[in-house]
Amino acid sequence: MAELPNAEGSKKKSTGADLIIPFASIAFTIYYVSTIWNAPWTAKVSTFFIGGVLFILCCVFFVMFALQYRQGEADFSLNKIVNPVWALPKRLKLLALTIGYIFVIDWTGFILTTFTFLFLGMLLLSDGKSKKLIFSLSTTLAIGGYLLFVVAFQRRFPDGPIEKWLKPFWYSTGVWQ
Repeated sequence: MAELPNAEGSKKKSTGADLIIPFASIAFTIYYVSTIWNAPWTAKVSTFFIGGVLFILCCVFFVMFALQYRQGEADFSLNKIVNPVWALPKRLKLLALTIGYIFVIDWTGFILTTFTFLFLGMLLLSDGKSKKLIFSLSTTLAIGGYLLFVVAFQRRFPDGPIEKWLKPFWYSTGVWQ
């Protein structure tokens, strides 16, 4: 953890930014649990198991942070988010890609949006290197996600042009009834 001098000149761990993901994880888990009440019992069991483990791990993290804060070894500083400054533009671009994904998926569908997000995100993070590998990974993961969630688990994700093109095939093969 990055250490910064405080007002007294001693060094404290800058851990405020480390709290964002655990808080977001708990919020997402609460949201997800609230959406599965009418799901089959197997989905409920796995959700409660994974959510419970996540909740326990986050609570352990919060207790560790509280102890460090109480002993004066940590603070709520968000310096890790903005430092190093050279990484900030890349982080903001990745955030923009994520927000764009959320807004565009309803029109372009799961496969095309997921492929585009993964391709552009990995391209951004790798500084444009290994384009063929990134293309292959993005394609495999987008199609794999579709086959797992939409075909195997029969969960409905937003339909785009590719999903509309594939839908008659799944009905004709008997995968969907």
